[in-house]
Amino acid sequence: MASSKEYLDFVLEQLSALEDISYRAMMGEYIIYYCGKIVGGIYDDRFLVKNVRTATDMMPESSLELPYPIPLIKIHICG
Repeated sequence: MASSKEYLDFVLEQLSALEDISYRAMMGEYIIYYCGKIVGGIYDDRFLVKNVRTATDMMPESSLELPYPIPLIKIHICG
Protein backbone atom coordinates (compact mmCIF):
# COMPACT_ATOMS: atom_id res chain seq x y z
CA MET A 1 0.00 0.00 0.00
CA ALA A 2 1.40 3.40 -0.94
CA SER A 3 1.57 6.23 1.57
CA SER A 4 -0.80 9.16 1.16
CA LYS A 5 0.20 12.72 0.39
CA GLU A 6 -2.04 13.77 3.28
CA TYR A 7 0.05 11.76 5.75
CA LEU A 8 3.25 13.21 4.28
CA ASP A 9 1.82 16.71 4.75
CA PHE A 10 0.93 15.84 8.37
CA VAL A 11 4.48 14.64 9.12
CA LEU A 12 6.04 17.67 7.43
CA GLU A 13 3.81 19.93 9.52
CA GLN A 14 4.99 18.17 12.70
CA LEU A 15 8.61 18.74 11.60
CA SER A 16 8.06 22.35 10.50
CA ALA A 17 10.09 23.78 13.42
CA LEU A 18 13.19 22.19 11.89
CA GLU A 19 14.96 23.92 9.04
CA ASP A 20 16.06 22.11 5.90
CA ILE A 21 13.56 19.23 5.98
CA SER A 22 12.90 17.79 2.54
CA TYR A 23 11.49 14.63 1.03
CA ARG A 24 11.64 12.54 -2.10
CA ALA A 25 8.85 10.32 -3.40
CA MET A 26 10.11 6.82 -4.07
CA MET A 27 8.06 3.83 -5.23
CA GLY A 28 4.85 4.99 -3.55
CA GLU A 29 6.56 5.96 -0.31
CA TYR A 30 8.54 9.01 0.88
CA ILE A 31 12.13 9.36 2.08
CA ILE A 32 12.63 12.16 4.63
CA TYR A 33 15.85 14.20 4.65
CA TYR A 34 17.25 16.59 7.26
CA CYS A 35 20.10 18.82 6.08
CA GLY A 36 20.45 16.60 3.01
CA LYS A 37 20.81 13.33 4.96
CA ILE A 38 18.25 10.55 5.15
CA VAL A 39 16.69 10.43 8.61
CA GLY A 40 13.74 8.17 7.90
CA GLY A 41 10.80 7.57 5.68
CA ILE A 42 7.07 7.20 5.42
CA TYR A 43 6.02 3.62 4.72
CA ASP A 44 2.35 2.60 4.55
CA ASP A 45 1.43 5.87 6.29
CA ARG A 46 3.88 5.24 9.17
CA PHE A 47 6.77 7.60 9.89
CA LEU A 48 9.81 5.42 10.62
CA VAL A 49 13.10 6.98 11.74
CA LYS A 50 16.52 5.42 11.14
CA ASN A 51 17.62 3.19 14.00
CA VAL A 52 20.59 5.19 15.28
CA ARG A 53 21.73 5.73 18.86
CA THR A 54 20.66 9.38 19.02
CA ALA A 55 17.11 8.47 17.97
CA THR A 56 16.83 5.60 20.46
CA ASP A 57 18.25 7.79 23.24
CA MET A 58 15.65 10.48 22.48
CA MET A 59 12.77 8.00 22.12
CA PRO A 60 13.48 5.12 24.55
CA GLU A 61 9.86 3.90 24.55
CA SER A 62 9.72 3.52 20.76
CA SER A 63 9.51 0.14 19.06
CA LEU A 64 11.43 -1.17 16.08
CA GLU A 65 9.40 -1.98 12.96
CA LEU A 66 10.22 -3.11 9.46
CA PRO A 67 9.22 -0.74 6.65
CA TYR A 68 7.50 -3.61 4.86
CA PRO A 69 5.97 -6.76 6.35
CA ILE A 70 7.64 -9.21 3.98
CA PRO A 71 10.90 -8.59 2.11
CA LEU A 72 10.48 -9.31 -1.57
CA ILE A 73 13.12 -11.46 -3.21
CA LYS A 74 14.23 -10.17 -6.61
CA ILE A 75 15.83 -11.94 -9.55
CA HIS A 76 19.44 -10.97 -10.24
CA ILE A 77 19.85 -10.44 -13.99
CA CYS A 78 23.56 -9.73 -14.51
CA GLY A 79 26.69 -8.34 -12.90
